[in-house]
Amino acid sequence: MQRVKILITGATGYVGGRLLPVLESQGYDLRALARYPQHLSEAAEQGVEVIQGDLLDRDSVEKALSGVHTAYYLVHSMGSKADYAQLDREAALNFIHAARAARVRRVIYLGGLGDSGSELSPHLTSRQEVGYLLRSESGRVTVIELRASIVLGSGSLSFEMIRALTERLPVMVTPRWVSTLAQPIAIEDLLAYLTQCIDLEVDGNRVFEVGGRDQVRYLDLMREYARQRGLKRLMVPVPVLSPRVSSLWLGLVTPLYARIGRSLIDSVRNPTLVQDTSAMTAFQVKPMGVEQAIARALHNEDRDFAETRWSDALSASGAKHSWAGVRFGNRLVDERHVSVAARPADAFVPISQIGGDNGWYFADRLWQLRGWIDLLLGGVGMRRGRKDSNRLHPGDALDCWRVEAVTPDKLLRLHAEMRLPGRAWLQWEVAPDEHRGAVIHQTAIFDPAGFSGLAYWYLSYPFHQVIFKGMLDAIARRSLVAASTPGSKQKIEGEVAS
Repeated sequence: MQRVKILITGATGYVGGRLLPVLESQGYDLRALARYPQHLSEAAEQGVEVIQGDLLDRDSVEKALSGVHTAYYLVHSMGSKADYAQLDREAALNFIHAARAARVRRVIYLGGLGDSGSELSPHLTSRQEVGYLLRSESGRVTVIELRASIVLGSGSLSFEMIRALTERLPVMVTPRWVSTLAQPIAIEDLLAYLTQCIDLEVDGNRVFEVGGRDQVRYLDLMREYARQRGLKRLMVPVPVLSPRVSSLWLGLVTPLYARIGRSLIDSVRNPTLVQDTSAMTAFQVKPMGVEQAIARALHNEDRDFAETRWSDALSASGAKHSWAGVRFGNRLVDERHVSVAARPADAFVPISQIGGDNGWYFADRLWQLRGWIDLLLGGVGMRRGRKDSNRLHPGDALDCWRVEAVTPDKLLRLHAEMRLPGRAWLQWEVAPDEHRGAVIHQTAIFDPAGFSGLAYWYLSYPFHQVIFKGMLDAIARRSLVAASTPGSKQKIEGEVAS
């Protein structure tokens, strides 16, 4: 039996990027249309057919739709410097006319919630206009439009805005738009709706309004996020703050740049509530509430973090070191590496023996001082040592750290148990180096809790620079001793000459 071929546009975006692996796991034959195919290189390695093209280029759209059964339309031009509404019109008409010519059976479009009987923002007006154009020009193509409100998930635009505002501002001046009602939907629930659209039995084109279980204000979302992160926040309402001023304000304190921020703020003044509840009976989805959606977003972020190879992620991101490290999502990262003329197994020896009576190889007196400060604050300090001087296992206590993950000769990750305004990890990865023997990556990661966490990182960073560099240099020297010592798995005795 031939597999159903599905095209995804917007596969490099937030929703499309998460939909791709879901559909892949369900066995569909996938194709993705992208202006920059290199951004989908990992998907291509997994068997996804990636075609270079642009929705404004009719020929490339026709090529991408050839032989396709179902096509997802998950794009918009909100970030464009040009008239994004006009660009969206042209792209939608190109797409649906090409779909008709290619005899595509079904198009699934993700639009935006908003009462069309009221005065909608330009962004929401454009999103709903795209849906109308797809349906009105569809011919024999079945078009299913899902209209959604705020999407809650780690990395989503709305979630990142809520997170940045709540994390960075102990006192928030809140304009009127934070009291606008919305019906947020968790990314997992939205993906479930999108995937079920493939086989959904419908009679002609349909519009479904989808949302989570709760109707809340943006203010409620910020308070719930703060509660789950253990942050105390003071909200001070102000009667007037224009979308332009709000967008500039967001640009200062969040990752959003002003053009996106202005469109987003202009849209959130419109209530985005589900009024037509037919999706509840048409789909087999039981949406979660706001509390669970935020908890899931934070949990998924932690899971993705635990599975990240930081040496790959930071180089792929193109992020450069500043005087205070690299920002990676909400986390602050100091990554450094060194190549050594030793086998990976020998390079890992001093890493596996760090801490306890073996010390931390550099500035041990500063480590002890940090331990005494932690004890005064009610923490565990540095007095716990380690159970085995040569081997570590997940769950082992290691001075003021806990072993979170260990892969012999490859990886050690420690989670801090000292008193901190946030969460901290220290990680080493060892990989083969074709030129010298092995490369050691050392990564310090900090997830700050609010403004105090940010202040701690920036104030401590000059000291961390010296300590982290000295520690990695010492590990590199000790790995050379391990490489030249018979039975190098044994404890390295004594000081290593610099």
